[in-house]
Amino acid sequence: MINNPKTARIIAAIVIAMLVITLAASLFGCAATKPSAATSTDPDSGLRIVAVADLPKEAQDTLKLIDAGGPYPYSRDGVVFGNLEKILPKHDRGYYHEYTVKTPGEKDRGARRVVTGTGGERYYSDDHYESFRRIAEDGGTEG
Repeated sequence: MINNPKTARIIAAIVIAMLVITLAASLFGCAATKPSAATSTDPDSGLRIVAVADLPKEAQDTLKLIDAGGPYPYSRDGVVFGNLEKILPKHDRGYYHEYTVKTPGEKDRGARRVVTGTGGERYYSDDHYESFRRIAEDGGTEG
């Protein structure tokens, strides 16, 4: 017990103030929120999720071509991706396919790719498979 009435009133005022602040924060949306695609991680691959809108325009164009079934600008587009780097989840050969993402100023295919899985998942690499990000399935609000 606190024997000093002045100290007891100060402590009571602090506790009440903390309760009011907590209540106000919860009422006005200051509580923890669901992470966005930019900060969330794909549970299957452990890779960071990227929204389509956050990809370069050329990658967005490649995704549209994939969705339309082509035609593709490069003869290697659509070939089997072997996942030799073992960064993507393990699947049998033939599960993944790769598509070139044009890189402005490059005379060849460059380093950027979209890799798709037959389960519908899509991944983006801008460093020729050294790293990947999972592309949000819903275009960018998944997370």
